[in-house]
Amino acid sequence: MKKLILVLSIIFSTSSFSQDLWTLEECVNRALTENISIKQAELDYLDSEIQKKTAVGNFLPNFNIGSSHSWNVGLNQNITTGLLENITTQFSSMSLNMNIDILNGLKNIKQLHLANLSILANQYQLADMKENISLFVANSFLQILFNKEIVKVQNLQLQLSKDEVVRANELVNNGVIPRGDLFEFEANLASVEKSLIDAQNSLTLSKLSLAQLLLIEDYENFDIVDQEYELKISNILDKSPKEIFSYAVQNKNEIKIAETNLEIAKKSLELNKSFLQPRLSAFYSFSSRIAYSDRIAPNGEISFVPIGVVENTNQRVLAPMQGTKIISPPSFSDQFDTNKGQNYGLSLSIPVLNGFSTRSNVHRSKVNVKRSENLLFQRKLDLENTINQAYNDAKGSLKTYEASLKSLDSRKLSFEYAQEKFNLGVMNPYEYSLVKQRYESSQSELIRSKFDLIFKLKVLEFYFGVPIEI
Repeated sequence: MKKLILVLSIIFSTSSFSQDLWTLEECVNRALTENISIKQAELDYLDSEIQKKTAVGNFLPNFNIGSSHSWNVGLNQNITTGLLENITTQFSSMSLNMNIDILNGLKNIKQLHLANLSILANQYQLADMKENISLFVANSFLQILFNKEIVKVQNLQLQLSKDEVVRANELVNNGVIPRGDLFEFEANLASVEKSLIDAQNSLTLSKLSLAQLLLIEDYENFDIVDQEYELKISNILDKSPKEIFSYAVQNKNEIKIAETNLEIAKKSLELNKSFLQPRLSAFYSFSSRIAYSDRIAPNGEISFVPIGVVENTNQRVLAPMQGTKIISPPSFSDQFDTNKGQNYGLSLSIPVLNGFSTRSNVHRSKVNVKRSENLLFQRKLDLENTINQAYNDAKGSLKTYEASLKSLDSRKLSFEYAQEKFNLGVMNPYEYSLVKQRYESSQSELIRSKFDLIFKLKVLEFYFGVPIEI
């Protein structure tokens, strides 16, 4: 299934952890904690929260405070006398600016809606990823249980083969069967030993696979809880594929993601259209400045004094004036109050021609809306096909399991009958070996069909919102 193939490509971060026996719940929790894709999705969610704060901040006015201080050293014009002198002049200025949008095509409101939709999409993405990983971990967990049961069956077959070799020796010694038939039982024993080794290797590899999935470095000591799993046929097969699809299309996160992405595309179209609307904003600014220049005192010392006040008039000098001299320099507060100024008003901007960029963005957004609609429709089609396939697979697995039960019962009776005939010496080793092999195959087939049915039922329950449990 496409969903499971996608899950297989998920990469996990590296760390180490170990414990004695793991339950399915512990395995799932471990995977959800260490999965790097989930960590990335969580970061995407945090980033969308930050974007929302930015969108909320757009409703607030822009407010800035600035200041500067400069030195003019060397040959400069004395702004009091108008003469060029080697003096040092200092200027300080301070400003306050504020700007607020009054009308901008509801751009701020649409950006806030877009930010909220982005948060929602990231929530669905994170939840969908967790569900898929949980399903994949459950499959790996079931694979270990399956291999454990196969090992148990092979151990029983090994003991049975050893008993057969002992019994064949007795029959040879009693002259019931020729010694050449003993070789057939010994060869069968060797074959069963090989099958046991293969089963043990498969079990080890399945443990290794899950340990690596959970990022457990001590994989040699990794193991899950050894439990006998009794197959319980759930009532999920009593539901029709349409019922399961109806639930899934309303509740599964993969559909919610596609629906939210469509809403995001529509809201982006509205946002780009807002840039075609006139923009009206209000502004206000306040500023003041203070100036100082050096002055040579009668004793030859240089001192810095505020400039700008002339004798007798006590007014600020706006242009060079001859025959004036600095007296009683004004204070900092006097200069700040004298040089202050304010600026306020309204600003209107009407988009007329901007290289078609704004209109191109609008057309591009319309295309994205159509693309998102098609994607949503395709996701629903894929989901319906997947559920139909999963339903038919589960029904087929149930029939296979029931057939395997009947086959095992028949093969067991046939094997028990063959044992009696062999012990009486009326069945040769070759015929007996064939009957035994069929019985062993039926045992393995029952185990395989059992766990195949379990997983396919879990997949079907997954789409119907049933929690994954074993």
